[in-house]
Amino acid sequence: MVNLDKIYTRGGDTGQTSLAGGKRVPKHDLRVETYGTVDEANSFIGLARLAVAGRSDEMLRRIQNDLFDLGADLARPQGASDDPAEQKALRIGQSQVDRLEAEIDVINENLNPLTSFVLPGGTSASAYLHAARTVVRRAERLATALMEVEPVNGPAVIYLNRLSDHLFVLARQQNDGGASDILWVPGANL
Repeated sequence: MVNLDKIYTRGGDTGQTSLAGGKRVPKHDLRVETYGTVDEANSFIGLARLAVAGRSDEMLRRIQNDLFDLGADLARPQGASDDPAEQKALRIGQSQVDRLEAEIDVINENLNPLTSFVLPGGTSASAYLHAARTVVRRAERLATALMEVEPVNGPAVIYLNRLSDHLFVLARQQNDGGASDILWVPGANL
């Protein structure tokens, strides 16, 4: 259980922060940058929730909770498998990836086929979802960079990849099932 009875600790006043488990690192550490970007994506999803309702809002609420799980996952570096803290660490699992894929398939079934790339925009909901999608893509790029220097839970990276796809199809759904998507017209303004 999380207990936040004091919001400021002064522990970060010198440019350091603690990872889960207590290790101190610079606030610009790649791991911190990665889970910070996941947090940023979560904020954009919160904005999108202001413009959606029903099943879309329910999906986004679950995703927001998953993103806190993902932040916890990324904040605890993977260590030796015999470490008791590692064995109890909260990690993104395949079931969360599977749920995203199932939702993508259901949403995509009812979308107009694409004939071009989609420009971000249309309805407010779609624009917010596209903004969230681009932040998720940045988080994914950071996570893959982190994977090159430290172990990262594989399903966490896969989750980010699927989440950007999920937000894309949900953005299209919010544009009247893709009927009001704004399509890219190559060279239109030459």
